[in-house]
Amino acid sequence: MQVQIAGKKIEVGAALQERISFGLENRVSKYFNRTGEAFVTVSKPGWAFNVDCSIHLPSGVTLQAHGEGDDGYQAFEMALDKIEKRVRRYKNRLRDHRPTNGNGNGILESASERIILPRDETDEPDAADDGTGLDGSAGEAPAIVAESDTKIRTMTVSMAVMQLELVESPALMFRNAAHGRLNMVYRRDDGNVGWVDPGKDS
Repeated sequence: MQVQIAGKKIEVGAALQERISFGLENRVSKYFNRTGEAFVTVSKPGWAFNVDCSIHLPSGVTLQAHGEGDDGYQAFEMALDKIEKRVRRYKNRLRDHRPTNGNGNGILESASERIILPRDETDEPDAADDGTGLDGSAGEAPAIVAESDTKIRTMTVSMAVMQLELVESPALMFRNAAHGRLNMVYRRDDGNVGWVDPGKDS
């Protein structure tokens, strides 16, 4: 398994890096015949260490887990326990959701993911800012505080719901294998999963 480890405003020591690589190889790679990729971020925003682990499986599915602890090792062990459980759950459910035709096998498309927050009232507008919102209407322009590349996968609705249940994410966008349109599944406040399927004329 290819493992990339990064520290967010902290330095990740060689011993912790070795433990992370060994743990993922020993407890996750054994479930798959092909090599996957793992991205691990270690941070310490407050008193506790945080470890965020993202696993890109050979099938195209991405699983995520978060751990916290008094040190980086403890935080990683928590994240590793979660990610291993999700990998096992995914393997078990995959047997019950195998596609019966050529659709929904995991075609990937590149997309950008942004986290957008309103501008703080105390912030001075940028000189190049025209004061318009994203929709072109007058107002305070939102600030993009995080941006990353993500993948949009072609799959069935049932597969999308399964993946949503395996990741720590409030929503999942995918291309519906039945008709090719972009769809979204999301977690509702009542604990159920919602499904958004825009019409052909939307």
